Amino acid sequence: MNKVKFLGTAGARVVVTRQLRASGGIWLSLEGTNLLVDPGPGSLIKCFKSRPKLNPAKLDGIILTHKHLDHSADINIMIEAMTEGGFKKRGTVFAPLDALEGEDPVILRYLRDFPEKIEVLKEGGRYSLKNITLETPKRHQHKVETYGLNVKSGQISVSLISDTRYFEGLERYYPGKVVIINVVRYQPKEGLDHLDIKDAEKIIANLKPKLAVLTHFGMTMLRAKPYQVAQEIQERLSLKVIAARDGMEINLDDY
Repeated sequence: MNKVKFLGTAGARVVVTRQLRASGGIWLSLEGTNLLVDPGPGSLIKCFKSRPKLNPAKLDGIILTHKHLDHSADINIMIEAMTEGGFKKRGTVFAPLDALEGEDPVILRYLRDFPEKIEVLKEGGRYSLKNITLETPKRHQHKVETYGLNVKSGQISVSLISDTRYFEGLERYYPGKVVIINVVRYQPKEGLDHLDIKDAEKIIANLKPKLAVLTHFGMTMLRAKPYQVAQEIQERLSLKVIAARDGMEINLDDY
């Protein structure tokens, strides 16, 4: 089955550090190729607690959209797990340059030879992994180097709009049939480079995807009840909109 599984739906520091929602990232399986996106705190544990279990040794790639801890805390242990402790050189790691170089790299140097390849993400980048094409069309407006993703395989296309402040034309970069949107805030807050629910509704209204999935919730979104917020947007737009739950699995063949 072609699927996306949410190993966590937490966004923002309070939700993550209190584990009010899990923060394990997103697992994508497309025609036999397995990708893990943004392995935050608890990613390894969530893989093995999944039903059925998700075996990290079956991963073909790991993607960091950016280096903030809620997205990257388990990146090193997941590289070790993918490569079975470094004894089997396999898989590709995709990450922005500042996750690898500079003052605060998050990927440890000693294990950079474990995967077959490390690909540096950049604006307008296009990458291949087995039967998958991965694109990072636009650098986001966030405090560190951050990219959204377009993932394609055959007739399946999934877009992930990662953390960013809204900017004019953002949505046109993410034409996937299924669009996953990180929505930290229910209402806007000055100085925060994150989308709020009005931003998300505008994006969905303009894109008209077959399915829009809200995730990466901060406290204000949790208080507003994400499932209820998604239902209200769906009714207003007459488009399929859902709020992700920890452990939720979506069959991409339906879209």
